[in-house]
Amino acid sequence: MREILPTLAGWHAAGIPFGLATVVAVSRSAPRGPGAAMAVGPDDEVVGSVSGGCVEGAVFELAQEVVATGEPSLQTFGYSDADAFAVGLTCGGEITLLVRPVTADSDPAFGAVAGSVAAGEPVTVATVVDGPARQGAVLAVWPDRTAGSLGTTGLDVAVTADARGELALGASVLRHYGPHGERREDAVTVFLQSFAPPPRMLVFGAIDYAAAVARIGDFLGYRVTVCDARPVFATPKRFPAAVEVVVDWPHRYLSGTVTDDRTVICVLTHDPKFDVPLLEEALHRPAAYIGAMGSRRTHDERRARLAGSGLTEAELSRLRSPLGLDLGARTPEEVAVSVAAEIVALRWGGSGAPLATTTGAIHASAVH
Repeated sequence: MREILPTLAGWHAAGIPFGLATVVAVSRSAPRGPGAAMAVGPDDEVVGSVSGGCVEGAVFELAQEVVATGEPSLQTFGYSDADAFAVGLTCGGEITLLVRPVTADSDPAFGAVAGSVAAGEPVTVATVVDGPARQGAVLAVWPDRTAGSLGTTGLDVAVTADARGELALGASVLRHYGPHGERREDAVTVFLQSFAPPPRMLVFGAIDYAAAVARIGDFLGYRVTVCDARPVFATPKRFPAAVEVVVDWPHRYLSGTVTDDRTVICVLTHDPKFDVPLLEEALHRPAAYIGAMGSRRTHDERRARLAGSGLTEAELSRLRSPLGLDLGARTPEEVAVSVAAEIVALRWGGSGAPLATTTGAIHASAVH
């Protein structure tokens, strides 16, 4: 979608209607993921792709049809066992597409969304896919504002909260609600498409705890990199396929890596010659979370070394050490849950206390 947005924004600005097909769900070995898009515009010009060529012909006709009728269409394409040459995905997968007409009236915020994406400003587009709400209705959600509506105030409020949560992870997903945003109902299906790069999780120290933290980081939607100076430990086979593994001195790798206010840094090296210079580098740069593993004695010794290197009290106060919440964790997997819980609590301002002991709203209304 990012690649074709400039063309679509030009059509929209010129008042030219076009048909937009977006992948909203996939299964098995589908060639494109949720958010992949194809559009048909003036003079039958086609931009983008939803399947790498398998169903584009059928989608082209659908896009023309929705522009002509003004009515969106939800279609699923899959492999046909009876006829391998039928319209479908020969890879054996299945994709579900929402094909909708885009005009200045049906989606007035489209230009603003395209402008935000071009400027690197995060935004999530929520679109009604199915159910007792207007199919194709669009709500654009930024961290500090919204535009458009899905039909009811309750639905807009619920979707806005979820859209901002997914935006923090850069995720695109289907969510289900009641007609007025009820959480325990699934009458209305909404596709949340986030335009933000996934946040980075940098894990230093390729130990067994690192493998567990990397897995849960990947599960939470982070782009995970594991770095260790020891090639015997930093091998891709020890980590999930989606995790990048780097062999380098940790502080040297971090010094050449861009971090931002969403970046998570987990220092599991547990060795002063690695973690002290690494933390010196980490505490001087932007990050949402900087945590280090170790006993309380290790923490005290490490903190003294860092203070001796010239770090200020304000910089040292950013260090979460020992990292993780007090869950009584023992195994690497349990420790990973503890670390993930602290990261999530810090992101959203959670207390870490059992919900049964707290009062008030469960989900904070503040935007983080």
